[in-house]
Amino acid sequence: MEYTKKTLLALAASFFILFATAQAKYSAKDNMSLIVSGTSTLHDWDMKSSKGDCAVAFATNASGALTSLTSLQFSTRTEFLKSDKSAMDKNAYKALKADANPVITFTANAGTVTGSEAAGYQIKSTGKLTIAGATRDEEVVAFCKVNPDKSITVTGSTKISMKDFGMVPPSFMMGTIKTGNDVVLKFNLTLKK
Repeated sequence: MEYTKKTLLALAASFFILFATAQAKYSAKDNMSLIVSGTSTLHDWDMKSSKGDCAVAFATNASGALTSLTSLQFSTRTEFLKSDKSAMDKNAYKALKADANPVITFTANAGTVTGSEAAGYQIKSTGKLTIAGATRDEEVVAFCKVNPDKSITVTGSTKISMKDFGMVPPSFMMGTIKTGNDVVLKFNLTLKK
């Protein structure tokens, strides 16, 4: 009899947890803003793209508020990044080893969510960033705003060291113009259910 009560209590607790938390899945395809910014001995530079795929899952509470990040997958093709100078693009793709490694990815299996729907959320997640064939753990911090249609606008930026990923910072004009080692990736996208 005692065993049956414990089993029933455990089942009831499991059902309560299942109903108290749920999962919300969102995605975005293209229609985003990705900007890689860097420096050089001549001037600062940007490469931009509006193409990529992103799939995100959040745990939510009974009222639908986001409580944690449970998965994130992002990818874009290196060739989608473009500057306003084709010579620069060519050197950047060489540094990114784009022929052998045409896709940039970021994946994470967990992340913290703080804030509220009214004030906005902050998400911190450490995941696997793969660039130029090298994969490293990188922390990404993003800010999320829930829109009236329940889509979520996500913005943020992260600094990346090219040398950490085995890349040689590009140079131009027979080495007279050199780019800096650090680049900043800025992103802005809208996730929809």
